[in-house]
Amino acid sequence: MTNDTTTAEDLFPTRVDEVRDNIARSQPAVWGSAETGPFSAGELEAHDARGYTVLDDFITPEEVRAFSAELDRLAADSALSGDPRLITERTTGAVRSVFEVERLSEVIDALSRSPKVLDRARQILGSEVYLHQTRINYMPSFTGTGFYWHSDFETWHAEDGMPIPRAVSLSIALTDNYPFNGGLMVMPGSHRTFVPAVGATPENNHEESLKAQEAGVPSHEAITELAEQYGIDQFTGAAGSALWFDSNIMHGSGNNITPYPRSNVFMVFNSVDNALVEPFAAKAPRPSHIANRDFTPLR
Repeated sequence: MTNDTTTAEDLFPTRVDEVRDNIARSQPAVWGSAETGPFSAGELEAHDARGYTVLDDFITPEEVRAFSAELDRLAADSALSGDPRLITERTTGAVRSVFEVERLSEVIDALSRSPKVLDRARQILGSEVYLHQTRINYMPSFTGTGFYWHSDFETWHAEDGMPIPRAVSLSIALTDNYPFNGGLMVMPGSHRTFVPAVGATPENNHEESLKAQEAGVPSHEAITELAEQYGIDQFTGAAGSALWFDSNIMHGSGNNITPYPRSNVFMVFNSVDNALVEPFAAKAPRPSHIANRDFTPLR
C-alpha cells in the first residue's frame, strides 16, 4: 500500500521565518491499552507520561552476538561502497549508519516482525504499523561523534510528511551503554512539547543532515528551557537492553572519546493511520530508504 501524496492540515508548523511559541501536543503517546499487548497498564501510563520506556534483557546474549555479526558484516560489505544507504562520519570517513537494514539483513527483518517487537509497537500506537525507517548506528571508540539535540518528529513532519507524532522508535543496544561513551540522552516529558524550528529546509538536506544535523534543530534557548522544565535522563544498560521512545521526545548524544564503542539497531514504527503525505516544509520527500512510503502493515 503506497501513499497517494495527498496533503493534510499542518498541525505542527516548523522551519518558519522567525521564532514562534512552542506547540502543546494534544495527541497521546500511547494509543492502545493493556489488553492489546505485552505492556502492563502501569508501564503504558509511565510511557505516556515520560515518553520513553527501558526494557533490560530485551534480547538474549545469543541474539546480541548474531545482530552484532550482522553489523560487522554490513560495515565491511564492499558492495555498499557508494550506496546512499551507507552514511559515513564527516571527518573520519568511518561508517556512521546503514539505513534500510531490513532489506539488507534477513536476521534484522525477522527481528522487526518478532512478536516481542511488533506486538509492543502495535500496542503503543493502537493500530497496525509499518516500518518508517530502520538503521544500524555505530559510534566507534575515541572518534565517534554524537547527535545534537532534536525531535525526530520535527524532521519526519517537515521533510517526510508525517502528519502527527503517532510513531515510536526502538533502539536495541548491541554494546554496553555507559554514562561516558556517548549514550542517548532524553528529556522525559518533552514529547508533550513541539518546538518549531527556524529557517528553511536546504535542498537535499538529508545528504548532510545524516552526518551532522543542522537544519531543524532547536535553539540553545529552547533546549535550555526544555531542560529546566523536564530535566535530562540517559539511556544506560548492558547489551541487549532496549529503549522505546516517542517520536517527538527531545534527545541527543555526546561524542565518544572513550575506548568503548557503542552500536545499536534502530527501528521506527509508524501507525498505518498516520501515513506520510507531502512534506510540510521541504520541496520534495526524502528517499524511500530514509522514509519508507510503502504503508503495508508489518506481519
